[in-house]
Amino acid sequence: MKEPSSYLLILGDRQAIAWVLREQRMAFPPTVRSEITQVRPGDELLIYTTRGAYRNPTRDRGRIIGRAVVTTEVRRLDQPVHIAGRDYPTGCDLRIDRLAPWGSGVELQPLVARLDVFPNPAAWSIMLRRALLRLPADDAVLLRDLLAPLTGSRDANLSGYLAQDRPPVSQSFRRITE
Repeated sequence: MKEPSSYLLILGDRQAIAWVLREQRMAFPPTVRSEITQVRPGDELLIYTTRGAYRNPTRDRGRIIGRAVVTTEVRRLDQPVHIAGRDYPTGCDLRIDRLAPWGSGVELQPLVARLDVFPNPAAWSIMLRRALLRLPADDAVLLRDLLAPLTGSRDANLSGYLAQDRPPVSQSFRRITE
C-alpha cells in the first residue's frame, strides 16, 4: 500500500469552492492529467483558492483555506456535476477536517521561494493551472503547519464561504443598474 500523498486542490471559482466545501466532494474536469488518476483514499488535499476566485483579484489573495482527506477512489460520475457553466464528469468524496474563516488562510505567494514544488519561482503561477498539484512531503508539512493555527472545524467556518456562492452579475444587468 502506498504512503498517502499530499496535493494542492486548486479552486478558481467561488461557486465551485462553495460546492466542494458544502458537499465534501471534488469533481474534476475532463482531462487526462495523471495526478487525478493517482489520487487515492487517504491522500491529503490542501484546499487552495485562487486570487481570482471571488472575482476581485486586486483585493483577494490566493490562499490555502483548508485541509481535506480523500475518502473514495476517483470515479466516473453517474451524472456529471455542472458548476459555473462547466461539466465535471469524474470525482471523489472528501472529509474536510479543517477550514479557515472566509477571507483568511495561508497566502501562497510569499512562500513560493521556500517551496520545492515551484522550481522556477518567477513562473510559479503557471503550475496552478490545473485541479491538483502534487506536493513534495516537506512542502506539505510546511503548509499544513502554517494552516493549522488559522483553522477551525468545517462546520464552524462554512457559512462565510456559502455566503459568497452567487453567480456573476451579467454584463447586461450591470449596464441596466448603473
